[in-house]
Amino acid sequence: MFNSKKSKLIALIVLVISIGLTPCYEAKAIIASTLKLSKQDLKDLLILEKYLNGLRTMEARFLQMSSDGSYSEGVIYISRPGRMRIEYDPPNPILVIADGSSLIYVDKEMNQATAVFLRLTPADFILRRQLSFSSDDILITGFHRSPGIIRLSLVKADNPLDGKITLIFSDTPLELRKWTVNDAQGIKTTVSLLGPRFAVNLDRSLFNYEMPNPVNESE
Repeated sequence: MFNSKKSKLIALIVLVISIGLTPCYEAKAIIASTLKLSKQDLKDLLILEKYLNGLRTMEARFLQMSSDGSYSEGVIYISRPGRMRIEYDPPNPILVIADGSSLIYVDKEMNQATAVFLRLTPADFILRRQLSFSSDDILITGFHRSPGIIRLSLVKADNPLDGKITLIFSDTPLELRKWTVNDAQGIKTTVSLLGPRFAVNLDRSLFNYEMPNPVNESE
C-alpha cells in the first residue's frame, strides 16, 4: 500500500497558497504558457492568482488516490508562506512537513526522515510568498473551464518533465477543491479536500520537526 512513497510526496503538496495579496496586474500581463490564451483566459488566471495569494491558512481532511492503486486519508494544514503539515491516518506511517525552507518526509515507523529544499519541489508553487503566473519559472500547460469547474495545470519552466500539477477549483464560490499530480515516474495522484476551513488559527509548532538523525539536503 505504501510503495512509491517518495514519488507521492509531490502530490501531497499541493495546496496552493501565498501570504499577502499580489498586485492586480492587467490582463495583458505576460504569462508563460504552451497554450494560446484568450483575453478572457488571462483575466480568469489573474483572478485565480489573486485568490491563491489571498489564502493564508487552511485546514482540511483529504482523500488521496493514486494510479498505482494506493489510497490514503488524513489531515493537511497550510500556513503561508512556506509552511505545511500533512498527517496520514493509520496505518500509513508517513508525515510530511514544510518548515519554511525544507520539505521533510518522515517515516514514523522506521524513525527516518529525508529533507529536500522546498524551492526544488512543486510545493513551492503553493507555499511561496507570492504566486505569479507571469513568473519566468512557471509554465501553464493547461487551462480549462467547464460548468462549475476550473482546471489549471502548471509545471516548472526549467524542468517540465519533473511533474505536472493540475489545480481544480469550484467557480461558485471560487474555492480550491482538489489537485492531481503526474510525477516523473508516470504515477497520477489525486488529492481531494473535504470540508476545508480557511483563515484558521494554527499553532506554529505544527510545522516544526527535529530530525532524528543527520540528513543531507538535496541541492
